[in-house]
Amino acid sequence: MPAKPLSAAQRTALIDTLRARFDAHPHRHPKLAWKAVEARLTDNAAALRALHVMEESGGEPDVVVLDAAAKAITFVDCATQSPKGRRSVCYDQQALDARKENKPKHSAQAMAAEFGAALLTVEQYAALQALEAVDTTTSSWLETPARIRALGGALFGDRRYDTVFTYHNGAESYYAARGFRCVLTL
Repeated sequence: MPAKPLSAAQRTALIDTLRARFDAHPHRHPKLAWKAVEARLTDNAAALRALHVMEESGGEPDVVVLDAAAKAITFVDCATQSPKGRRSVCYDQQALDARKENKPKHSAQAMAAEFGAALLTVEQYAALQALEAVDTTTSSWLETPARIRALGGALFGDRRYDTVFTYHNGAESYYAARGFRCVLTL
């Protein structure tokens, strides 16, 4: 992720894109006004950089209400399929380091951290899937509990047969159709 702030043109273009997406998908954030979102974004250079990278890598971030009681504003990658710019990655740096041959270029955890965001949890992924069908031909790595990761595994999810599934795989595995989705909370 670039260390310098976005240019004025990049910032304007990003906010315009986010607002258009916000307006086009009100079911993702009922009872929330764009004015409240924009107020949180205006002076938050780190969030704007993170959202810019999420957008540039194909995530199509939008505000999604994952917890109706929460006061936070949460952006989630809402691209229909796992973002193209984030596929063919293993789960984390430990998994990447463990691969002896055919290493992917990056890991989901490291990329999300570079963006300034995090991977979706299983619960957040289920909430997104309850709003709309995503990952119908792809899959996305999910934040994995430490006890599972300590045993070498990692979680991912997808939607097949009109059902949302959460699976496990070796953390070092990677596939052309598996990427990751980010969550950014303001």
